[in-house]
Parts: sequence; C-alpha cells; structure tokens
Amino acid sequence: MSHKLCKKIRKKELKNDLMIPPFLILSITSKCNLECVGCLASNAGNISNNFEKVNNSKAPLNFEDWKKVIKEASEIGVFSFIIAGGEPFLFPNLVDLCLEFKNRTFIIFTNGTVLTKKDYEKLKNSSNIAMIISIEGDSELTNGRRGKGVYKKAMDTIQKLNNIGIPIGISVTITRGNYEYFLNPENIDFLTNKGIKIIFFTEYIPMSPNEINNNKLCLKLKEHENFRNKIKEFRLNKPLFIIHSPGDEEKFGGCVSAGKGFAHITPLGDLTPCPVSNIATHNLKTSSLKEALRSPLFKLIRENENLLETNGSPCALSVHPQEVEALRRSVGAYKTNIK
Repeated sequence: MSHKLCKKIRKKELKNDLMIPPFLILSITSKCNLECVGCLASNAGNISNNFEKVNNSKAPLNFEDWKKVIKEASEIGVFSFIIAGGEPFLFPNLVDLCLEFKNRTFIIFTNGTVLTKKDYEKLKNSSNIAMIISIEGDSELTNGRRGKGVYKKAMDTIQKLNNIGIPIGISVTITRGNYEYFLNPENIDFLTNKGIKIIFFTEYIPMSPNEINNNKLCLKLKEHENFRNKIKEFRLNKPLFIIHSPGDEEKFGGCVSAGKGFAHITPLGDLTPCPVSNIATHNLKTSSLKEALRSPLFKLIRENENLLETNGSPCALSVHPQEVEALRRSVGAYKTNIK
C-alpha cells in the first residue's frame, strides 16, 4: 500500500515539473573504521573521522536532522532509503532511526565489522531493513583490499544476520583483481548457501578519464563484456537478485542519478546528484528536500544526455569532468568535499 501511494505521489509531482526519485542514498556518516584501497566515498571526499580538524563551517547531520530528512522524503514519495557512509553502524542509534519509519524500506550497506550485540537485538524486531555486507570475494581478496581479518568478521556478521532472519546480500567492488573469482559459479553457490539473496556488483569507478586506462583496478572492455555476459547467465540459473553497474542502466537510458532514479545526501546534508559527484546547490539544513530537488543542476544533468553516457566507464559523471565543471559554474553550484 505504501509503495503504491509513493508512486502516486511521485506521478502527481512530476505533473508539476518536479522529479522525485524512488530512492535516496544517505551517506549517514563520514566516519569509517577501514581504509579500503580505492574507496569510492573517500575518493569523492565524503570520509573524515575528525570533523574538528576539517576546515568546514558545516557540522554533520545528527539523528534528528536525518529523521527530518527521511520524514520529508517519505511525504513527497520516496519509498526506499539506501544507507551508506563511511560505515553506517558508526552512526549512533542507526537501527532506531530506520525503525522510526516502518512503512519505508532501508537497505544498509555495511562492512560488517562493527555491529554490536545491541544492534542485533534491535534488528530482530525489524521488518523494513535489509543488510548488504561488503566483501571482495574470498578471504585473500577481501583482506587484501579491506584489511587483515575483515573477511572473517564480515562472514560472521552474515551468519548472525541470517540466524535472526534479516534479508541479507553482499556488495562487491569488481576490479581486475577479483572479477574472475565471481565468474566461477561455484563461488556464487557458496554465497547462496550462506543465505545471500542479493548481490550488488559495482565495477570500480575511476575518478578521471585518464584513470580508466591507467588504473590497475579498472576492468578492460573485454573483461567487462565477459563479466556482463556471466551476470546474465547467473540471472537465469541462480536463486539471486543481481544488480550490476554499469550495465543495468542501459534499460533506463543511461545513468539514473540527479533524481531520475536516485539522489544522494552527504554526511553534511548537501544534496548531490550521486555518491560519486561532489557538487550541490542546496544543503538540507537550510533548504527543504523538495526545494533542493528542483535544483537547476539536477535538471540540466538529466537534460544533457551526453553526461548520462558512460563512454566505457562504470560512471557517467566521472568521465565528463570538464562538462560537469562547466555546468557547476553555470548554475553556481559548490563543491561538497569534506577534505
């Protein structure tokens, strides 16, 4: 019922020339206990464990701030919230925040290393939360990118969440180092046997055009094609829901950021087109979400089809830095980097 109502509200707002995305990505905290190689959030400038040392006049959103944001978003038709970070479970009372809105769904992306006994007790009483744990493959692959001992902690968390009946999945950053691991159907079977129901495969996102060809993490075109074909095969014969980026955007006509399918809110409250972009025209401490979604920045990105084309990269906006910078200047948008 809530999902249908949200869809109806979004359709009504669209007639008033306001595009409301069905999803919002909330980078709920800038704090993280890991230092993963090629971290997207760090590359985008959303990670800082020491705000007092950051030359920034804005403070991070607190519990009540996020509650206000989610409440307004729910009222204007947003149904699902993807909780990211940093590490979300370093945000105090995260589960309580999600339980405040039982008619909305929350998908929490976590590294799975810091959940407490209290978190598990609260999650037992939830019916609107799914958990996505980040791994990179087996122990060697995961620990190699995320740190010593991370794989065991993540797998232990998966087991505990499965035991209490929480819907669980994994998130994988696909690189040249681990993509062959996930081509092996036996490794997919291993995950399904652990209770995994959904996998988010995101190919490593370079932060500049030069990095596409020069970075050891980025898949080459042929590797991407092989991986994409294997994903299509798995969808036919594995009991999994698989999301793959880039690739799945094709059916939507390219990137679905800037409110087309989702938008992103930084730990400081800036509304950006996506987690990779670091530009905004509105901050939700001084602006309503509805007003912020009317940003000319979002509208121009959606209207500029060239900006939504990936050009062989996992991320459209990251490979058009000159065009995005020109657009930023034209609408007076500011950069949101914490550091």
